[in-house]
Amino acid sequence: MVGAGVLAAILLQTLLGGFSRTGASTNTGWFALIIALMCLPFGGLLLTLGIAKWLRNRGMHHPGAPR
Repeated sequence: MVGAGVLAAILLQTLLGGFSRTGASTNTGWFALIIALMCLPFGGLLLTLGIAKWLRNRGMHHPGAPR
C-alpha cells in the first residue's frame, strides 16, 4: 500500500504535470493525487500493525517468554 502511494506521488510529480497549492494540473494527476493520499496513511497504519504483530509473535516463540 505504501509503495503504491509513493509510486503515485512520484508519477504525479514527474509524468502527470505535478501539483501546486491548488491541486494537480491534469485530470490524471488528480487521480494520482487521490491514490497517493489514500495509500500513504492506510499503508503506513498496516505496516505499523504488521510490525507490531511480527514482534509479538517473535516474542511468543522464545522459551520462557510470558504468555
